[in-house]
Amino acid sequence: MARAECLGNDDVLRQQLVAVARRLNGSGLNQGTSGNLSVRIDGGLLVTPSSLPYEQMTTGDLVALDLSGQPLQSGQRRPSSEWRLHADVLASRPEAQAVLHCHPVHATALACHDRPIPAFHYMVAVAGGDDIRCAPYATFGTAALSAHVVRALVERQACLMARHGLVTLGSDLEAALRIAVEVETLAKMYLQALQLGEPPLLDAEQMEAVHAQFKGLHYGQQDQ
Repeated sequence: MARAECLGNDDVLRQQLVAVARRLNGSGLNQGTSGNLSVRIDGGLLVTPSSLPYEQMTTGDLVALDLSGQPLQSGQRRPSSEWRLHADVLASRPEAQAVLHCHPVHATALACHDRPIPAFHYMVAVAGGDDIRCAPYATFGTAALSAHVVRALVERQACLMARHGLVTLGSDLEAALRIAVEVETLAKMYLQALQLGEPPLLDAEQMEAVHAQFKGLHYGQQDQ
């Protein structure tokens, strides 16, 4: 089947995905060839390929799959080992258009201790709730890992992954990247605050006021 028949005109999405992938390492959110990104397309998703440095990746290297992992085009590269994670998150969240997975140092340090990020700072609300959960550990690339992450993302746009990293989703690739930057910043602040002991937390009423303020100011609504 010709690419145009199975995918339609996805050139812009391919260009955006490559551009955001290349920004991951430069932003400090990722290292080497770890991490992966995807964007929703008709019939499935585009996902980054396995073991290809982002600076070498071109739009033709991206892999088109349906949500069960079947290729939408012949002769493609091998998809990221985490393709299932991306497919399952997109399947469970029809409003999401992009998924980003990375291994930022501070967020991953917390995840290595199974620690969520609690409401120590009002900006935790940027991920959609009163905390940023940490999904339980499972081997990378497995259905078990995907299931843990899908549950941790209920009513959230980000979660940590125990002994692994970070996942964010958004209305587009830029939105997913913005949330990843915010979460990594919060993780760094939380780790530093912990040097003085457990920080006091905002309570449910205070966080409710933050969410209302965000809504009133339309803060982050482009990410929902």
